[in-house]
Amino acid sequence: MSGSGSPERFALRYDETIEKSLESIEKLLKARYTFSKRMIALLLLQQDEEIMKMVKLREREFPRIFAVIQNTRSQYKDPLRYVITLQTHQKSKEILAGVVKDSDKKKRLHSVLDRLTIQPLTGIPILLLVLYFGLYKFVGQFGAGTLVDLIEGKLFEAYINPWVNQVVGNLIPWPALQTLLAFDYGVVTLGLRYAVAIILPIVGTFFLAFSLLEDSGYLPRLALLVDRLFKKIGLSGRAVIPMALGFGCDTMATLVSRTLETNRERVIATLLLALAIPCSAQLGVVLGLLSAKPLALAIWSGFIILLFLLVGYLAAKLMPGKKPSFYMELPPLRMPKLSNILEKTLSRMQWYFIEIVPFFILASVLIWAGKITGAFDAVIQATTPLMGALGLPSKAAEIFLFGFFRRDYGAAGLYDLQKSGVLTGVQMLVAAVTLTIFVPCIAQFAIMVKERGWKTALAIACFIFPFAFFCGYILNQALALLGLTF
Repeated sequence: MSGSGSPERFALRYDETIEKSLESIEKLLKARYTFSKRMIALLLLQQDEEIMKMVKLREREFPRIFAVIQNTRSQYKDPLRYVITLQTHQKSKEILAGVVKDSDKKKRLHSVLDRLTIQPLTGIPILLLVLYFGLYKFVGQFGAGTLVDLIEGKLFEAYINPWVNQVVGNLIPWPALQTLLAFDYGVVTLGLRYAVAIILPIVGTFFLAFSLLEDSGYLPRLALLVDRLFKKIGLSGRAVIPMALGFGCDTMATLVSRTLETNRERVIATLLLALAIPCSAQLGVVLGLLSAKPLALAIWSGFIILLFLLVGYLAAKLMPGKKPSFYMELPPLRMPKLSNILEKTLSRMQWYFIEIVPFFILASVLIWAGKITGAFDAVIQATTPLMGALGLPSKAAEIFLFGFFRRDYGAAGLYDLQKSGVLTGVQMLVAAVTLTIFVPCIAQFAIMVKERGWKTALAIACFIFPFAFFCGYILNQALALLGLTF
């Protein structure tokens, strides 16, 4: 580092219009504040809610202050918060340029990489490479394929489940209690097997890949790349963060959607997360099961992407509100640090695992109670005509019942169903599409209620439930009409 300067040299000055507005507001501020009057005026121009409320209570001249704010806003086509942020960022770059000296080679490399990742011509192929190696190869084939086969097939199926079945059968004389703990729907043999042997490897590989991308600084550039497309569906590029996180866990992503600028964006993002963003378990299972059928995988991907764009576009047209603006600080691209990646991955896996194990155990208990009382079989029997309309066997109703408790529970059920040879290739594709856009699980619905309110959460769920089966029906009919088999 080199260079020095006085505070005056680094004084942050905005353009003439903003500076005049700041000066006018400062003169009208008569009360005493913890911050400087310039800072208060700057926050007022950016319409900070807390500062606006405080100044409104303390200042008699607030109507005149507000008139200055409105007059300043009218002179820019972009929101003042965006304009001020851009000017602050530019001044910061000028200051850094005076005190930080990078080698020309390093500067050129950063500049080239920046352009490559945010320009559509090169950024889209880079994104496709990231999706291919990060999601398809690493999460889908390695996580949902190699690791799941190793843990579920060679550990649970070969050793743990037979041992648990034998011990429970020998030590517990009551059949009802036996089926609670072991056999087809037991807490250990079904619930814990799903959580540890099928879900954990997929979630672990996804969060590892996500942490790597996050630590590299790629995600903000991805947000910039997709901003123009996202504006067509009522979102800004900033929404790529909760959307990307939704591929890990939609519950967590719904919580993160609160960072979006407007309520309109938050509602659209919540709808799209519930409808068309598969969690890592769903995604990993589908990629793993369809990887041997490239055409089926392409149809599944195209169908889900089309729904995402179509529903988002219609929601943006129908929902009132102004179009989103977008600005985001671009951190430098850097080589990811292994310690950061491992720390982020482990903390997310811990959070996820603590959340899902109780749900999986509860789901196993409820399914056991349903089997004992006959309610489980009654639901399956009642949904047989619906399964028939989708071209699916009645046993497929189980995975939708599982998916109601948790998306990943349903994904694990789909894995079991395919492994048992119940589904044909076409049925597998129809089931995968319908399950992907099926109603949000209990955990996600609870967060939707907390973040968006009961009315919005119920409206989204009531729309998605019939829409998912309608889409499955249309897909099944289209495949039959085209005579496609896999």
